[in-house]
Amino acid sequence: MPTDILDAPGLLESGGPIILLQLGLAFFGAVFVVERMFFFHRARINVGDLLVGLSAHARRKAYAEALHEAARAPGPVARVAHAVLLRHDLSRSDLRDVAQEAGQLEVPRIEKNLRAILAVALIAPLTGMLGTVLGLTEMFQELGAGDQAVPATELAQGVFQALVTTAFGLVVAIPAYVFYLYFLGRAKRLFHRIERTGIEMVNIICDARAETGIVSIRDEIESRERRSRNS
Repeated sequence: MPTDILDAPGLLESGGPIILLQLGLAFFGAVFVVERMFFFHRARINVGDLLVGLSAHARRKAYAEALHEAARAPGPVARVAHAVLLRHDLSRSDLRDVAQEAGQLEVPRIEKNLRAILAVALIAPLTGMLGTVLGLTEMFQELGAGDQAVPATELAQGVFQALVTTAFGLVVAIPAYVFYLYFLGRAKRLFHRIERTGIEMVNIICDARAETGIVSIRDEIESRERRSRNS
């Protein structure tokens, strides 16, 4: 009966190697999804609270404490803030470059396995269609080779078996694509937080430097060069 095909042995018998391929895709897709879930969970951080704490340290010129606080915080946002704090003596333009480069280094980590999840979502239905075409081809070959008429129930069961791989491919592909869109949205929001953190950290350091009249080494050298040219 067709209902027996829904059992695991019947499913494997109906789909053949295509079902095994789809099971492999489902397994790897699940692994990639779980890995991204853990990554984005660890990357969750209150950017506002982090910036407030780092700003307080920067105003007191307690950069060692600021570096320690940024190093303790998890995720790419804190790593970008830490990279800017490490070079707090640079000029504003150089600090912007440091923030941009630090943010770019986080892109591969954030986008890791996203393309793999998308690949599972795209390949799974294609393998299902392939299995259906192969199943229908085999069924029509048997119909053409037979001398007697095939009962309608047996024909319906053959069509059902051929469609099993397409159904299973969609079962794998739809959740994979939904997770891909979900992680893509989280990645874009994380990119925005990284960009915001880089801009805010540059402003925090430069504003704290201006409040006490402290200038960077580069600014001091440029100022001396301008005074020597004017004289």
